[in-house]
Amino acid sequence: MKNDPDRTPAFRELCRLAGQAVARYRMIGEGDRILVGLSGGKDSFLLLHVLHALRRRAPIRFEIVAATFDPGFPEFNTAAIAQYCREREWKHRVVRLDIAALLEEKQFKATPCILCSRLRRGKLYGLAGEEHCGKLALGQHFDDIAVSFLMSLCRGQGLTTMGPNVATGTGEQIRVIRPLALAPESLIIRCRDERTLPDAGKCRYEEELADGDRAYFRRLLDELAERIPNLRSQMLRSLGNVRAEHLLDPAFLNLEKTEKRRKPDAGKTSGSGKRE
Repeated sequence: MKNDPDRTPAFRELCRLAGQAVARYRMIGEGDRILVGLSGGKDSFLLLHVLHALRRRAPIRFEIVAATFDPGFPEFNTAAIAQYCREREWKHRVVRLDIAALLEEKQFKATPCILCSRLRRGKLYGLAGEEHCGKLALGQHFDDIAVSFLMSLCRGQGLTTMGPNVATGTGEQIRVIRPLALAPESLIIRCRDERTLPDAGKCRYEEELADGDRAYFRRLLDELAERIPNLRSQMLRSLGNVRAEHLLDPAFLNLEKTEKRRKPDAGKTSGSGKRE
């Protein structure tokens, strides 16, 4: 089966879940032009493979442009990513920014992940506009979504997570879509193991990230899964079944309407016909 990784049961299942997510959340429409963030990790490579597979058999026409953000770190192998795309005749763009030089100029001492993430996203938004793409597809899967939800919950940031189809908020008419939103990471790992992906290198801050909050909550998710059967599918069901009136936000509780129902009717009369 390794000779044809696009025909394995795992990849077919990944395409099925992606197709289901695309349809449920209306991610792709006729004539869409989609910029796909290709970071060089397994998730973004599999997303690109899935979108090309869906494109071949979809009842609608859409175009795909892969895009890689090069942070300028010598550990990052942009050339290998570009070669992989050329071999498959995938359109691929590279946007570069020397993060190391910028950090030195700003004398930034802390882990630059948040700064790098913002700069990367800004560059991708700009490239999406340049390429006339109305959608930016990112490779986050359901485990990422579940972890983000737990982080937001525990940090007091509201009941929120990575949406499957959201506006960028940049003023541009670009939406961020996540076609792998329904797929567990374990399935993506199976698909990765069935094909040979290039060595894209790694972030020089990878070891520090292993001690960060996101890594902690990812480990917590795995610990919960050992205790709770079908944890991920249960969380997926819950995230798709929001019952706002049973939460603590008064904006969703209709308290004024409830109070009116509880008040006695001023016009109510007694059995004698007199007003009480």
